[in-house]
Amino acid sequence: MSRNYRQLRVFQQVRQLTLAIYKNTTDFPRDEWFGMRLQIRRAAVSIGSNIVEGSARKTTRDYCNFLGIALGSASELSYLLEFARDLGFVRAPIADSLCDESASVVRQLQRLFDETELLRHQEEAQARRSESAESGPKAEDRRPGDDAAGRSPKADTR
Repeated sequence: MSRNYRQLRVFQQVRQLTLAIYKNTTDFPRDEWFGMRLQIRRAAVSIGSNIVEGSARKTTRDYCNFLGIALGSASELSYLLEFARDLGFVRAPIADSLCDESASVVRQLQRLFDETELLRHQEEAQARRSESAESGPKAEDRRPGDDAAGRSPKADTR
């Protein structure tokens, strides 16, 4: 089942947030270029990348898995942005805005994950019901003399 990630509001917000993060992390201290700055950028890119990859997966179970990874990356990003603000690596008004956007992404991803997880459970329950209906009674459930459908010849009294 292919899903169009471009139609997700959360994906559009993640894309804008990632662009803003790249623009606003250029002034990090040089000794943090391969530390916190790199980790912040990786976490931001990971969110959108996992939404896209999950959308291309065939099963809802796989989609949920990738949404869970995206949610983890979004939570990591929120923490790292707060930490960068506290260290003074990003100016307060910009950091506050990025933190607010990141928190919004976490909330939206949590809702999307919860809704998709519910759908997954419903699909799996339906598949189990279909399997049970198609297979009919199991051999161990039949009494001696019943036919393959589990009907007793004595029950038909016409």
